[in-house]
Amino acid sequence: MLKMLIVAFDGSIQSYRAFDFALDLAGTCSGAVHKIVVLSIAQPPEPIDIVEMDAVIDNATRHYEDLFKALREKAKERGVEIKTEVMIGHPAEQIIKYAAENKCDMVIMGQKGKSKIESWLLGSVSKRVATHCHCTVTIVK
Repeated sequence: MLKMLIVAFDGSIQSYRAFDFALDLAGTCSGAVHKIVVLSIAQPPEPIDIVEMDAVIDNATRHYEDLFKALREKAKERGVEIKTEVMIGHPAEQIIKYAAENKCDMVIMGQKGKSKIESWLLGSVSKRVATHCHCTVTIVK
């Protein structure tokens, strides 16, 4: 049973696909999905100072709240209620932490498709989450 789903949302096309997948899953499971949390992560530049951090948080919150409005409407049309959250930090670490602390059953996220060199040098958020998260991770392409 999938009581709680997290959709990792960064505003990319792939994250919209992940959101649609979560809505479809909630509709298919007919009442088994009790909660969908749309989780966005703002990653501040490094090194960071306190003044910049406040600006990053404010800008990220405003940016994602604008995007969340459309997601709420789409979910409402399908009879699904969502919760939205914005966190600050490294995306993979924050997604894994949130999933563990909130006893999430599944994380749904998109994959951006970096080149092999980019993935090797930078790593992949979806790969890190899939490797280290305690629960099922579904990667939508």
